[in-house]
This record gives sequence, structure tokens and C-alpha cells, in this order.
Amino acid sequence: MSESSGIRASLRSEIDPFRAMDVLAEANRMIASGTPIISLAVGQPAAPAPAAARDAARRMLDAGRIAYTDALGRMDLRERIVRHYREHYGRSVEVERVMITTGSSAGFNLAFLTAFDPGDRIAIAAPGYPAYRNILRALGLVPVEIEVGSATGYVLTAAMLAEAHEGNPVQGVLVASPANPTGTVTRRNELGRLVEFCDRHDIRFISDEIYHGLVYGEPAATALDFSDRPIVVNSFSKFYCMTGWRIGWLVLPPSLVRPAERIGQSLYISAPELSQVAALAALDSEPELLAIRAGYERNRSLLMKRLPELGFRDIAPIDGAFYAYAGIPDGESGSTDFCRRVLAERHVAITPGTDFDTRRGERFVRISYACSYDQLSEALDRLGR
Repeated sequence: MSESSGIRASLRSEIDPFRAMDVLAEANRMIASGTPIISLAVGQPAAPAPAAARDAARRMLDAGRIAYTDALGRMDLRERIVRHYREHYGRSVEVERVMITTGSSAGFNLAFLTAFDPGDRIAIAAPGYPAYRNILRALGLVPVEIEVGSATGYVLTAAMLAEAHEGNPVQGVLVASPANPTGTVTRRNELGRLVEFCDRHDIRFISDEIYHGLVYGEPAATALDFSDRPIVVNSFSKFYCMTGWRIGWLVLPPSLVRPAERIGQSLYISAPELSQVAALAALDSEPELLAIRAGYERNRSLLMKRLPELGFRDIAPIDGAFYAYAGIPDGESGSTDFCRRVLAERHVAITPGTDFDTRRGERFVRISYACSYDQLSEALDRLGR
């Protein structure tokens, strides 16, 4: 039976596709048909969750009962996250301000829904993670994309935010450090200037810190170093290698804790308890996780050497995370076609930059190096051929 032409999808659903996932889907279809694909398209670690996390999950499964938790999450995990901030940042965070979320994706939903009203304008960097732009639009918010590039090391600065705010005021700004897709880190002094500017002008600052722990120089600062007013979003997906477990957390300003809890109760009830138990164990698995990070550092060194040799240019500073964002070689018509041909002819999956920058991204690609060294080396050899 055909659906009535008068019934349509909502306007809020008219957002761009997440092209990295489209690339992954095509790569998976080719793998299923027997083609030896190396995927550098999606930002997820090749390593499994830490052994202690998997063991904790098995013990809970053997016990038999997995249930709802409070909307804010299990108290033991929230208390352990408080300890994490004390040990890693020297910051004292009240446990009441910590909320466990169903991955950072739910964290962003809760942050946007509790902090903003429909029509509010939220500044984000371009290039940037496409889900920011898409979620904001789906929620009736207005993404204000501020172009960053080589002149500022692909970092959104306080001066750039001030200029955008003066032209047409924004109600919020979201800054990721390290950033996706560039891997760049906002240095401590610049992050402080951003937070202080937002506090002076009553702009809500949201800090995406999901790649903390994956920085290859001076450790990344947290926005909480400068104020209690930012919303901090973090996740167990990246450093802790738990993408599919869908578990993350928020640190909220006191005034937003109860609003976030109310919305979370209705949207999600709670984050999965099994994942919360595993995440608690993951926080005590640092030696295992640092060994994985050492592998990323080796991959990073290889990319920094090989990409220029292969003709890639305008490469963003690879400060952290596990991405390289690079201009495609001269003579290529555009990144969409380039990535399609690389997958079809060289069996390597990489992501076109149009995912991350709708205006300039057709000249760039993102390459994830969260794989093994041997896989990355083989992928680069295939590109060279």
C-alpha cells in the first residue's frame, strides 16, 4: 500500500548524510563480497575494550540481572570520574555535576536541549564534526560555522568568535580539542580566552573533550580549568576503545543538572548499566591504553612522513586524536570522486572532506590512523601505486 502524498518526513530530518558512515557501508559491502578493504574512514580504535572492562561485563552477565540506573548514572562510576578529574587535571568536580550518557552523542543532545531554545545560534568550527551541524539543525537550532584554516592552525580563536558574535550574536559555542577531523589541539591560553569571553558575554561554552588522552605533546586542557560554567562532553569511545558500548559522560554547571536529568529520564531513562560497569573498570586500565596510544603515535609518524611524499598538502597539525586532514593531490577533481576511486581501485576507504566542511571540503580528505601499523603502511603503499 502506498503512503499518502500528503504525509511526509519532517523538515527537521532534512539534514546532510554522515558520509563517513556511507563510506563504511560501501566498504563493508565490498568486504562481504571478498574484497580485501583497508578502512581508514571511521574514527574508531581497532583495539578492543580493555581486558578489565570486558571481564567486568562478563561477571555482570553471569550474575544475570542488568537493569535501569538513575538517569544520572551509577554512583560508583560518577565518583570514579570525579577522581579522574582530580588525578589527571587537578580539578575538584562535585559528583552531583556528573551525568553518565549513552555515548557522547546523547551527551550532545542533552547539552543542546538543556542549554538552548529553538532558533538559538551556536558557533562551531568548519571543518568540524558533521554531527554537530546535523544535530543542531534537527533540534531547531542554528549552526554558525566559522571557517578555520592554516592561518590559525585550524583552531577557532576567541578573536574569531568575538567577530562572529559582534556581527550577529550567538547564544553558544562548541569547541573540540583535539578536534575531528583535523586532530588539532586548542592550546591552554587560547582555550582560556574562549571560556573567559563566553563567561563575559553570557554565551554557553560546550567543550568536546572526547579525544583527551590522545594528545602527542602538551596534554590538552579542560574547559573546567577556567570556569564552572562550561558543559563538558566526554566519552569512553576513543581513548578507552569502547565505541560500540555507547557510554560517555557530561560535567554540567549546577544550574543545568536537574534540567538534564529531567530530559534524560524521558529520552533515554539511563545509559546501559552493562556499559557503565565496564566503563568503571576501563578507568583503571591506563597501562593497557597507553600502549595502544603508543601505536597511534607510530602511525602518526608514518603519516607525517608519507602524506607529503604522496602529494597531499595543507595538512592540518596532527596534534591529537587519530586523524589527518589533508588537501588532495594536485590534478584531482574533488575529494568525493577521489575517495570513490581510491576505494574502487586501491581498496582503501577514506572520507571526503565534504563531510566536515560544506564549502571547502571538496578539496580535502580525512584519514583515520586508528588501525594497526601494518594496515596503515599497506594502505599508503596502495595509494602510492
